[in-house]
Amino acid sequence: MLHPDLAALLRHRKETIADHALRERDPAAHLDALKSVSEEITAWHLSRRGTLPPRLDHFLTACSFDKALQFLDTDGTWTGH
Repeated sequence: MLHPDLAALLRHRKETIADHALRERDPAAHLDALKSVSEEITAWHLSRRGTLPPRLDHFLTACSFDKALQFLDTDGTWTGH
């Protein structure tokens, strides 16, 4: 798999979004958790810009995180249509 560390961050973001129990119990904590993982994804991307496949870079630049994860899960063969 391409960039398993990024894939883990992207999955963690999806799990955070889907954590409705936390969102209902503590909306501020839910927002903080989402903000934190989003910042980690951004930092990961910025530290590797220029070395990534162009399509993956495009998805990350556009914050198309689900598309970026699909790209990674297909080892770079998914183009995002």
